[in-house]
Amino acid sequence: MRQLLSNIGGMDYFVSEFVRVTQYPVPSHTFTRMVPENKDKAQTKYRHPVHTQLLGSNPEIMAMSAINAVNSGATHIDINFGCPAKRVNGHGGGSFLLQSPDALHQIVSSIRQTLPEHIPLSAKIRLGFEDETLLFENVDAIEAAGASKLVIHGRTKKDGYKPPARWEKIGQIKAKTKMKVVANGDIKDYDSLIACQQTTLCDEFMIGRGVLENPFVFQEIRRKLAGLEALDYSQQLPELFEVYYRSLNGHYDEVPKLGRLKQWCGSLRKHFPIIDENLKPLRQSNSTAEFFQHVSNIIK
Repeated sequence: MRQLLSNIGGMDYFVSEFVRVTQYPVPSHTFTRMVPENKDKAQTKYRHPVHTQLLGSNPEIMAMSAINAVNSGATHIDINFGCPAKRVNGHGGGSFLLQSPDALHQIVSSIRQTLPEHIPLSAKIRLGFEDETLLFENVDAIEAAGASKLVIHGRTKKDGYKPPARWEKIGQIKAKTKMKVVANGDIKDYDSLIACQQTTLCDEFMIGRGVLENPFVFQEIRRKLAGLEALDYSQQLPELFEVYYRSLNGHYDEVPKLGRLKQWCGSLRKHFPIIDENLKPLRQSNSTAEFFQHVSNIIK
């Protein structure tokens, strides 16, 4: 998916899926497998940088894993303190750590002290776990430990992905920290980006779910910023499906490949009415051939 999105373009860089750090340091070859761009100067085929993200709770093991990531080719380390998944939080990782500023400081500090000086270190957080009580203490702890950039999702773990992201909190953090602040949450198009910018005064923004719903979102925003006319990208969906399908060859058999295509439709439906109106036959496809036949029938 990163390669496909990189080919479309418009973004400045990517952050990898988190690499889970548990009882032992993650070896370099695992990073090479999970973040294959590290084999090519931590860039996609189309030369977008890819930051390697770690998730874990043991400072020493996280630091050793970060070094192994750099040895695999990583040029930027990011720490995930924002994942709300129950399985992750149940093992003391992700947003669970937002309940302890000391734990955040120990992890960031351990990694920063272990990494070579030229390797940037960033972190991603939510506003808190159950509430926002420790928000500013958490930010201070991460900054004091040596992170240079902070991505903030404007919700708590308890919020999940509802209600709307509280961008005003991100703005409050930006006003008091020297770290570069990246705003995240509910940015899905030009209008929402501008609204977020006006509220937070940030000049960097992260789009997550929005790019799965609209792979052209970065291009659309760039065109609007440049004063160019909007384009209808729906006609490009058949080619995108084909490119994505081919990219799965060698990694999955036909059944899971079909599952991936159907899964992506669940996201695309939120932006493309043509997918939403035809979601049922697409999801009921019994083969990839049938899926692509439905696509060709609905998008001509």
